[in-house]
Amino acid sequence: MSQRLDYAAQSPELFRKLGTFSHAVHNSSIEAAIIDLVNIRASQLNGCGFCLDMHVKEATIRGERALRLHHVAAWRESNLFSARERACLAWTDTLTHLPAQGVADDVYERVRSQLSEQEIVDLTYAVMAINAWNRANVAFRTQPGSLDQAFGLDQAFGLDKAGLA
Repeated sequence: MSQRLDYAAQSPELFRKLGTFSHAVHNSSIEAAIIDLVNIRASQLNGCGFCLDMHVKEATIRGERALRLHHVAAWRESNLFSARERACLAWTDTLTHLPAQGVADDVYERVRSQLSEQEIVDLTYAVMAINAWNRANVAFRTQPGSLDQAFGLDQAFGLDKAGLA
């Protein structure tokens, strides 16, 4: 599949504003390691290869262990995540695939037992941000690795222009 269009070039102001929003999320009360997990998990659920590729690379650069990255897809069964991380992943799953009946009380209570009110709100914004990026990149078929050079990921992973090591 080839990319349908370059949505950043077609609407640069909105693209920048979403980038600014995402940057604010990264400066919120939620630690970067959890934002990485949230970005990876939502991207898995949404089938966004571009975002999954980018956020796995970014998490790796920040020191996340490979085994934990492999376990994000099976976080419920994995013992590699803390109670706080598991609550954040449950919140991500629920808000990404929002049930018709809304957020169940048990999911909210799980998150509330691990995060402050501000952290819950900031986590919600983090889930909103990655879901917005996922939807744009899935809609327009942004190719995984296509922006590695722009984000400096090519050098960090020793990739050539074709994305090969």
